[in-house]
Amino acid sequence: MNQRASSLADLTKTQLERLSYIDFKLYFLGALRRNDLAQRFGTGPAASTRDIAAYRELAPQNLFLDNASKTYRPNETFAPVFDHPPQRVLTALSQGFGEGLGDRLEPLVRCEIPTALSLPRMSILAPLTRAIHRGKAVHMAYTSIDSGLTEREIVPLALVDIGIRWHVRAFDRKRAGFRDFVLTRMAHPRVLEDSPARKEEQVEHDVQWSRIIELELVPHPNHPRPEVVRMDYPFDEDGVLRVRVRAANAGYMLRRWTVDCSPDHHLKGLEFALWLRDPLALYGASNAQLAPGYKDPKAEREIKAL
Repeated sequence: MNQRASSLADLTKTQLERLSYIDFKLYFLGALRRNDLAQRFGTGPAASTRDIAAYRELAPQNLFLDNASKTYRPNETFAPVFDHPPQRVLTALSQGFGEGLGDRLEPLVRCEIPTALSLPRMSILAPLTRAIHRGKAVHMAYTSIDSGLTEREIVPLALVDIGIRWHVRAFDRKRAGFRDFVLTRMAHPRVLEDSPARKEEQVEHDVQWSRIIELELVPHPNHPRPEVVRMDYPFDEDGVLRVRVRAANAGYMLRRWTVDCSPDHHLKGLEFALWLRDPLALYGASNAQLAPGYKDPKAEREIKAL
């Protein structure tokens, strides 16, 4: 363990959060003021000064004080002290940090993100997340494309975001199997306090959820600029992007990313930048038919509606 790692190990979680925030501000915004820490964490000027001093002990070459603006700036030799996962960074930059109850979040830099056209109501979401957390069943009204409006009793297991909507993975007691239920199609969900999940309804018995598929994606053979595709995705040295996904979610993921899953890569259009090199990897996945161009090797089944 090097000296920096040893110093970090001696700090509390709260101290690490504040120092990581300093690191973030310097790295991604190029500016840090003592007041930034005070506003973010509710600390006083003296505590902010101590945090900046602690950061300087860890990485003395990372920052300098711009006396004209009383702002700390990153040096040209700046190297981040903390790991900043891309998804978290982009979320913070585009939506801001949650400062507290009732605060309006603002992006940290000018940013545009797609408008969410389909979001669940909180009165629908809350009972489901309570049931997931506590292992309880839920009674609700549900409208499906196949059956219309019915009463359902389900055991919710997990929330799933497929990019265009949210659904819940759950055991359906009416059909005695695991299914996906779209949150916006639910009405009046109610947690059944006296109905815990039975053994066969728990997540470890959901074969599609437990089964992990490794998909090998490559630049589409018919793409006019494969070198651009290689820039857009983190392919390995062999030119393959290996993605591990649950069988229950594979079709949704491939549809979202418009991956050509036809055996002969015949789908046309610049939107098909990727091709699934071995479509048989999807065999047995419950929603494989949602994957663009996928053909079941043993049957010609219709694609189920999203």
